[in-house]
Amino acid sequence: MSASTFVKSTVILSVATLLSKILGSIFRIPLQNIAGDEVLGIFSMVYPIYMVALILSVAGIPIAISKLIAEARAENDEKMIYYTYTTARILALLFGVTSFILITIISKPLAQLLGGGEARIALIIVSATLLIAPYMAVFRGFFQGFEDMRPTAISQVIEQFVRVGFIIVIAYYLVVNSYANNIVAGGVMVGSIAGALASFIYLRIKHYRSSLKLQKVPDFSLAIFKTYGRKILHISIPIAIGTITMALLNFIDALTVPIGLRSSGVEPQAINYLYGIYGRGLALVQIATIFATSIVLPLIPLITKKLAENDIIGTKKIITETHRMTHIISWPAAAGLLALTWPLNLALFTNLEGSSVLAIIGFSSLFTSLTLIGTGTLQGMNLSQLGAIIIVGGVILKTFTNILLIKVFGLDGAALSTLIVYIVLFVVNTHFIYKRVPFTRFNLETVKIISSATIMGLIVGLPTLFFNFAHWSRIEALMYVGVTALIGAIIYFALLYVLKVINKETLERLPFIRK
Repeated sequence: MSASTFVKSTVILSVATLLSKILGSIFRIPLQNIAGDEVLGIFSMVYPIYMVALILSVAGIPIAISKLIAEARAENDEKMIYYTYTTARILALLFGVTSFILITIISKPLAQLLGGGEARIALIIVSATLLIAPYMAVFRGFFQGFEDMRPTAISQVIEQFVRVGFIIVIAYYLVVNSYANNIVAGGVMVGSIAGALASFIYLRIKHYRSSLKLQKVPDFSLAIFKTYGRKILHISIPIAIGTITMALLNFIDALTVPIGLRSSGVEPQAINYLYGIYGRGLALVQIATIFATSIVLPLIPLITKKLAENDIIGTKKIITETHRMTHIISWPAAAGLLALTWPLNLALFTNLEGSSVLAIIGFSSLFTSLTLIGTGTLQGMNLSQLGAIIIVGGVILKTFTNILLIKVFGLDGAALSTLIVYIVLFVVNTHFIYKRVPFTRFNLETVKIISSATIMGLIVGLPTLFFNFAHWSRIEALMYVGVTALIGAIIYFALLYVLKVINKETLERLPFIRK
């Protein structure tokens, strides 16, 4: 792949990923507005389980297939391309069907574990997406192996547009017609099936019309399937585990937060509602971490390439600059979410319920972003297995801190647990990255960034202490957030400019500012 093709492919995938992440994050706000906190609670409990199954089934497959096909093309080996593609299709079918059957079989006890039988319909419906998604991922990997990133990018955007559109329309229809919350929660999950199906149809048509035709090889056998299956899994499993960080920790929340709430004396019928309140914070975190999740995709191959060339100085520069940009963007985002918790909660979610939960989880978005960057960096260093071990450690820590802190602090305890776990994951990731490539972790510039974000947060946040937002309308709260966020951004970047943290060149590298 030429340098220009690589850059173009990276830009295409990055823009598509960014757009997909934005669509996949903001839809929770209108969903909560239309259907309420209880439906959002059921959705927020069920969706991480689906995402864990989906990521384990799908995440590493496109990269594994593209890598193996690229190697086969380099050797001009048509048989290897056919074997890789055919094996991947069979694996995808097996993963999808197995995951769907397993979740369906255990849906009743799993729903009870999540907080009540109301989650069962949603679990079964969303798991049907697993019959399509893994097979869809094979086509994405196939095109990527031939250096064509456009089908992957376009299919991601199609999937999210259709999914979000169906979710909002179905939620509105079911609520207007007074269906029960469990039916509404199950109905909106149809959006995931529709999105995956739309994406699959697009990719299938694209593949049919493509000039990239494979000659069928008649000697494909079980032995060949096993050989190539091992190759695909060897590459894809560590990538999948590395990709699973947020989904896996959200999955642990879905299991342990209801248990913690029950043990602290919360009535069973209130658990879905309270988890919906917790889900408000998760929606804000997903929006705040869009930059980090988007930049990880091009970061991994870039670091891998530099290390393969034994360019330690270049690798150090990339890691240092990535962390620097993440600090510049994530600190003000976290400070802003913390400072504007009350008006944000009212403007986005109709009332002030769970504002303390939103404040804690909003601030944790800083360490969530840094953790995602750290995990991506470890993957780029070919340390995916180490990254997976660190994540497993985080899951164990999250399980115990959830149960312990919820008993003491209630729902705020779950938010505190999230903050603690992401701080620990960030510190551990940074330690192991530094051992391999000694990059600049903390310096005077970092202190200036933190100070600027803190000053901005205080200026923006202190006035909220003197307002009674309970008597404000949503429009008033939204206008207040918009104006103060703009003022906060001006103050923050002015401070960075005065303190010589940024200059014109730095500003031009920030998203959307270059144009």
